[in-house]
Amino acid sequence: MLLPLKRYFDFTGRSRRMEFWMFQLFVMLVNLALMMVFFAGFPLAELAAISEAESSGGANQVPPQEVLAMFGPLFWLGLALVMLWGLFIFIPSLAVTVRRLHDRDMSGWWYGGLLIASFLPIVNIFAMLGFLVLLVLMFLPGTPGPNRFGPDPKDPGQATVFS
Repeated sequence: MLLPLKRYFDFTGRSRRMEFWMFQLFVMLVNLALMMVFFAGFPLAELAAISEAESSGGANQVPPQEVLAMFGPLFWLGLALVMLWGLFIFIPSLAVTVRRLHDRDMSGWWYGGLLIASFLPIVNIFAMLGFLVLLVLMFLPGTPGPNRFGPDPKDPGQATVFS
């Protein structure tokens, strides 16, 4: 689960499916824990009361400063932790995805192009389909034996020992 963090800026070589998916599971578990902290400080009851008062014809609108004051310190701590975690995990997520594509004998620039295309208007609709294709590629096994990106991570010993 933590191997991609040890290989933080390593965009070379190959990564197995197990490394990729265990890292994704780790990221999801940390995200879940941080979102629980984030939503624990969310003033849902107070915001619902304000919404109910405004929808029932109440002419008094609550100033934005008072709405922001309703959010407790746990909310702001959760928000800060979610943002810091997102910044921290961005590069290892990119790197492990590129290495996983290398295991399929594909260039990591396919992923880079897909990320860039997702920021372009209209093109981003087609990029969504590209992300679905990428998801399927992450499930497929890597190329057996060495490829242009390095030795097979499933068989680091290789058969060349006996040749």
